[in-house]
Amino acid sequence: MSSAPTLARQLVRALAATRKRPLPASVALAAQLHLVDAIGVGLAAAASPIGAAYRDLAREMTNRGPATVFGQASGASAADAALINGGLIHSLEFDDTHTASIAHGSAVIAAAALAVAEARKASGAALLGAFARGWEVLIRFGLAAPTGYPARGFQNTSVAGPLAAALVSAELHDLSEDQSVAALGIALSQASGVFEFLTNGSSVKSLHPGWAAHGGVIAALLARGGMTGPETSLEGKHGLFRQFAGDDTAAQRFHGLLVDIGERWHLEDAAFKFYPCCHYLHPFIEAAGVLAGRGVRADDITHLMCRVPAAEAAIICEPWATKQMPETGHAGRWSLPIVVATRIIEGHVDLATFEHKPREAVLRLAARTQWEPLAGANFPQRFEAEIVCHTGSGAAQTIRIDDVFGNRTRPAGADAVMAKFSANAALALSQSGAQAVLESARALTAATDLANLSRAIRNVM
Repeated sequence: MSSAPTLARQLVRALAATRKRPLPASVALAAQLHLVDAIGVGLAAAASPIGAAYRDLAREMTNRGPATVFGQASGASAADAALINGGLIHSLEFDDTHTASIAHGSAVIAAAALAVAEARKASGAALLGAFARGWEVLIRFGLAAPTGYPARGFQNTSVAGPLAAALVSAELHDLSEDQSVAALGIALSQASGVFEFLTNGSSVKSLHPGWAAHGGVIAALLARGGMTGPETSLEGKHGLFRQFAGDDTAAQRFHGLLVDIGERWHLEDAAFKFYPCCHYLHPFIEAAGVLAGRGVRADDITHLMCRVPAAEAAIICEPWATKQMPETGHAGRWSLPIVVATRIIEGHVDLATFEHKPREAVLRLAARTQWEPLAGANFPQRFEAEIVCHTGSGAAQTIRIDDVFGNRTRPAGADAVMAKFSANAALALSQSGAQAVLESARALTAATDLANLSRAIRNVM
């Protein structure tokens, strides 16, 4: 009697079945919006100081290859473009997130899908289909063990990302079932990405999704060439769930999540970000904005107490003394006291906020800020926040945000996403160039190739 197929094989078969029918209209629209958002963020990073390392790397790698590199007129190989673009998309902490799975999907999936689709001369519909399905895989990897990966020091996106990217690349290369299963196994050996960057706010975190996208692209090519990988890449003793999440039950949960692939599209729930910093911080920035809108000034505040979902604390609160006085402006992207103080004092949190060390006034208010666990938090399904503000008059105000703006419960809408894209793209493209990207993206479902989109992105100033 033959044994039951492994999870990897079941996943490959489920994805193959979804390719037999077009994306639902709402899913295709979501895919377009997330792809456009990722391109805009990547272009902004390519033109920013934080993108310098990737610009230098791009100059070494661009060789008139078929795949577009953000900020460059010349192309590169698909694997190299995926590496650079994925890194750029994540550099500013401005890229989208599926909150329940804690997955930064587009930094991996857009980077891999765009690069391979260009190299393969795929149609717009093929690009969007692979992009949407890649997101669904990455989300389900996260939903199977959302807090398990970070509890062991790994970023969900970077350890599950290579496997999702491998399936994106396998689809666009039209690999066989056996080759696709092998690509998953090969990609497992490229999974990496740890949270040690938090010790000094180093910029290496941006490499996590870039390397994941690169690894997935390479894995599919190696599988096409005959390399094999472990069949039990997901449920095995040293597979994704046990090795990186430390969870013996995640494989069973993932098995349950395979049932509705092609019917339930989680991509539509993925959240857009409207501040360039850790997503956990966004509801606190909004709460601080409510305080500022009520006329509360920094000089009036004697003490701020931020109530934080406990699972977020290791990223945005610990160690607290370091968060109150980060070494660099970039480190402030993961600092709760800095972003709250910045919003109250400066009236905004934007790209420029993290290009310099915090002002003395911001540091002084950050020093009067503390945190404690938020009781009954719904993390990671929602990113919640609560701030209790004490003033010299003795009065106290409590501001609560039930979920981050842009998430499933508080959708942002296409206009907000387009406005964000336009502001980001303006840093690298002319106004007409940015408009050309938008028009090309809107036409993807009917486009026989990606020439217009590629040309528009490469038309850098």
